[in-house]
Amino acid sequence: MLVFSGRRKKKLKSLAKADVAIIGGTGLEALLKDAEQIRVGTPYGLPPPISLGQVNGKPVAFLPRHGIHHSVPPHKVNYRANVFALYKIGVKQVVATNAVGAIKSDFEPGDLVVPHDLVDFTKLRQLTFYDDAPVTHVDMSQLYCPTIRALLIKTARERGVQVWDHAVLVCTEGPRYETPAEIEMFRRLSCDIVGMTSAPEAMLARELEMCYATICFVSNMAAGMQQQLTADEVANVAEKKNPVIQQILRETIKHLPSERHCLCAHALRAARFEVK
Repeated sequence: MLVFSGRRKKKLKSLAKADVAIIGGTGLEALLKDAEQIRVGTPYGLPPPISLGQVNGKPVAFLPRHGIHHSVPPHKVNYRANVFALYKIGVKQVVATNAVGAIKSDFEPGDLVVPHDLVDFTKLRQLTFYDDAPVTHVDMSQLYCPTIRALLIKTARERGVQVWDHAVLVCTEGPRYETPAEIEMFRRLSCDIVGMTSAPEAMLARELEMCYATICFVSNMAAGMQQQLTADEVANVAEKKNPVIQQILRETIKHLPSERHCLCAHALRAARFEVK
């Protein structure tokens, strides 16, 4: 089900497909030219309105992870509906953004990080599209798409932006912040940054053979590394970093290849367990 909003329905029907999507916070829809909103129904529920427009001449979709008014907390985000809706309109490459806290002491608020791996410490989320037969085990050895990661890192460095290209992101349930003891545990497990929204989003994209990578901004030092954590701090850093993140996303999308040669495109190959 596609539901169109706005007056230009004929034009919008021709735009109701996109190969590339951005998932992130509100404000990033400003990247899109001539954007219109659509609603896409899925078997998993109704995600937030998706904005469809263009970035450097490419059709691009933007999905606000927490809703258009940032009203959905991280543990209540319908990740399956969000990812499946993008898949349904033809998205094959996803560039995400996430706010994170720094566990590694070398990182500082305002730094950008392109993680290379993910640890899932969520507890209550729907984690997969494959609850039924055939039993499906999708390889997560290279969860984040190497092509998109490389472009994000290259683009950031060309702009003289501090970006870390090697980091393990641990995703927690939220909506509370972590305790100092939990952060110490994550540090001992070699995690570098902590957030609440990357899992199962990244895994679900992989299950649908979509390329996925994220650029994170460090909004604070994790619990126990500063006196207290506040939502205002996250919002303030996000506002400051939003312009440079938009520039990086714009240039990354511009240089995304039209043909994919990464393993993401074949993630389901040999993943299904079949009794012979």
